[in-house]
Amino acid sequence: MWRICSIFCKCHKYFSHVSRPTFTCGGNITEDSGVVGSPGYPGVYPPNTKCVWRITVPEGKVVVLSFRFIDLESDNLCRYDYVDVYSGHASGQRLGRFCGTFRPGALVSTGNKMLIQMVSDANTAGSGFLAVYLAAEPHERGDQYCGGRLDKPFGSIKTPNWPEKDYPAGVTCSWHIVAPKNQIIEVKFEKFDVERDNYCRYDYVAIFNGAEINDAKRIGKYCGDSPPAPVFSEGNQLLIQFLSDLSLTADGFIGHYKFRPKKFPTTPVPLTTTTPAATTRPIRRSTVALAWSQIRSGKVAFTGSNSRPISLLPALSKLLEKIVFDQIQCYFSVNKLTTDFQHAYRELIIRRLWELYC
Repeated sequence: MWRICSIFCKCHKYFSHVSRPTFTCGGNITEDSGVVGSPGYPGVYPPNTKCVWRITVPEGKVVVLSFRFIDLESDNLCRYDYVDVYSGHASGQRLGRFCGTFRPGALVSTGNKMLIQMVSDANTAGSGFLAVYLAAEPHERGDQYCGGRLDKPFGSIKTPNWPEKDYPAGVTCSWHIVAPKNQIIEVKFEKFDVERDNYCRYDYVAIFNGAEINDAKRIGKYCGDSPPAPVFSEGNQLLIQFLSDLSLTADGFIGHYKFRPKKFPTTPVPLTTTTPAATTRPIRRSTVALAWSQIRSGKVAFTGSNSRPISLLPALSKLLEKIVFDQIQCYFSVNKLTTDFQHAYRELIIRRLWELYC
């Protein structure tokens, strides 16, 4: 008992002298590795501040910077409080501008110098940022670094090592795509090969509306070797996350994004001119009623495979759509069916009408 107490007292005595590092506003850094933080981190950073850190590592090396935490005033264009990261010191290439709570992937300089600049205005503030850096050989693990903020009108995203070899294990990439407020984002995958799993539990690509990883705003989660259908954002921001576990890997993917006007339709519009006019004829309400009565009576069964809505077939006119939806909307409201069941019932009606009509 006394021995345990003695050890505890010695440890307590030792750690009582360990103080939290103090982060100052800017400076010249020449160590091979280290930590950079906003002034006063983890406390609130001061207003009306401009801090510049210049990192220099030995010649022949590159600088690899990884954010461990970031909390700055949020803005779609990062106009107020932000952190800029540049490759080089004077007139260097900007690797990214970051704000809010979005934490980018690792950033790599092209040479042995990197510049970090933090700017704050007079208003809202947060806890700032904390980042670690290290000196690395050019191309040493360099292909594993990916992600970042994308605000150009068009661009590409791809897995590390594409297309020369499989993506590495244990990688996480996050691309934050930001368009002007009056535009949306379209993403198409040209090639796609991510470790297959029925539930995409191991390696996957997840796409979210907005700037955060939020399951409530997730558009989809994808894996396997079939490219997903084109994805359209609801607003002007999209977050794409790629994750690989520590086991199997695959070829990876390359995808392309572009901005579109907000009025651009996010779902395919059914074509009404693909069927020759000579083969069409008016849709009778009796046909609709017959299909509806058969579904209500159970002659057309509901199955799990009908869990997604389908586009109206070309021969079904807008009139048919209106008749069907008007007739069954009351039934949906009275029985308080969920959205999935509403889509399923509509699909069944349309399928049955197609059989009867044709």
